[in-house]
Amino acid sequence: MTDLHNRVALVTGGAQSIGAAIADGLAAAGATVIVGDLNPSPDHESMTLDVSNEDAVASVIAAIVAGHGSLDIVVNNAGIMFEESVADHDRTTWDRMLAINLTGPMLVTKHASSHLAASGHGAIVNVGSIEGDRCNPHHAAYAATKSGVHGLTRATAIDLGPMGIRCNAIAPGWIDTPLNASYVDSHPDRDLVIDELAKLHPIGRVGAPSDVADVVVWLAGDESRFVTGQVMTIDGGRTVRPPLPGILS
Repeated sequence: MTDLHNRVALVTGGAQSIGAAIADGLAAAGATVIVGDLNPSPDHESMTLDVSNEDAVASVIAAIVAGHGSLDIVVNNAGIMFEESVADHDRTTWDRMLAINLTGPMLVTKHASSHLAASGHGAIVNVGSIEGDRCNPHHAAYAATKSGVHGLTRATAIDLGPMGIRCNAIAPGWIDTPLNASYVDSHPDRDLVIDELAKLHPIGRVGAPSDVADVVVWLAGDESRFVTGQVMTIDGGRTVRPPLPGILS
């Protein structure tokens, strides 16, 4: 089991869904967890944070270090997603997606880096997506930002490695989140959708938030001490199997 006792972790967007599971997983491994979110966490210490606001990012990180003495782990999870065709994209929504999904992780990394270096075992985990390498319809902005997160991860690993900081990313696939559940529930034949989704995955099911959290905990701990600059896909094997027409599969 990964031991994160005496380590302080910031999880952005950690009040709900995958972020909440990550916060729970880090806490279960012994870390002191602070959630930075626009909404309060029901289970962990919370600080109001808009990751697109550099002053807010700097203030929250300074407050964490002042209150807890260190910052050892950063999980850049905060993000948004909406559907809009690239042909019809509104500049305001495009800029908002970039500000939260890509600029936010950069700002948090920038202001956390000196504290992570001082900790002696600083670790950053960025939350990307399988859509950082492939794309669903009307997800131009989302896919672009997640591709950027993957690139930022590699650049961070190179730039901050000499400071003793590791940086990796995860790329989740279909995870059973409230957002995805509401999408499934809106379908006239919910059970058929669940069955068809399961068939997409060689492992035979969609992912749970805890499946993602377990990998983040490992990447945050000493067991992964020689792993950096990597994007780890967590998708139950979905993307390694080329799709076939229904009549053949």
